[in-house]
Amino acid sequence: MEELRLSGYRESLALWTRRIAPPEHNPGLRALVFEYSSRGDRAVGRLWLPMRPEGECPLVLLQPEGGCASAPALGARWAERGAAIASIDLPLHGSRADPKLAALVGTPFEPGTLASADALRFELLRQAVIDLERALDALCTLDEIDRDRIAYAGLGLGALIGSIFCGLDPRPCAAALAGAGAGLAPPALDPGTYVGRFSPRPLLLIHTEGSPRIPREAALALSTAAGEGVEQRWLANGRDAAEAPLDPMWDFLADAIALEASPR
Repeated sequence: MEELRLSGYRESLALWTRRIAPPEHNPGLRALVFEYSSRGDRAVGRLWLPMRPEGECPLVLLQPEGGCASAPALGARWAERGAAIASIDLPLHGSRADPKLAALVGTPFEPGTLASADALRFELLRQAVIDLERALDALCTLDEIDRDRIAYAGLGLGALIGSIFCGLDPRPCAAALAGAGAGLAPPALDPGTYVGRFSPRPLLLIHTEGSPRIPREAALALSTAAGEGVEQRWLANGRDAAEAPLDPMWDFLADAIALEASPR
């Protein structure tokens, strides 16, 4: 199986944007829905911007565990500090949900049948990585975005796919990934194959003790694959484990994109 790669070409973005109501608890932000073409698909995302930015805003592409464009809700306080926060619906998630195909991907196929589960996963992962690439293509056409200050933040599924994407795309200047591991998939689909290519750019890996999804050995394998200089943080498992990484992620990324860290 070949390795995952970026698109290698530039189809028309056909970018469309529409302003929507700001989040209830952050009325001082601007909110946009955006849609663009990606390898024949139409991908949908959300962008949150400070109401009155001082010049161009650094961009954080924030992808959550659930794979949906609701991620800006997690990063609202980041936008309040001057960053543009964007996320997209990944394949089979949010506006692109397809229960039949999702069930098919989770089903092992017999050799010689129409396809294999790994082949389908490869195609979906490739689409997801290119969707993120195209999201940056689209967002970087907006006047508000500082193209030289781009970071990536991912949790769960967003971290797994981000480990691959950040190793392939040179534009993110820093990344923070929470809840990813290596050695759990075939090499062509495994984050450990790609994450080391992000070096020497700053990378933070956040792991959760006792995670039922990412064993400690897999978390350590990803850190090893990332190479020297990667920072690691271990968090306790608990009810708030999903949001616990946000403050350390922001503190790490804020330095790379020249914004204020979390208040103490």
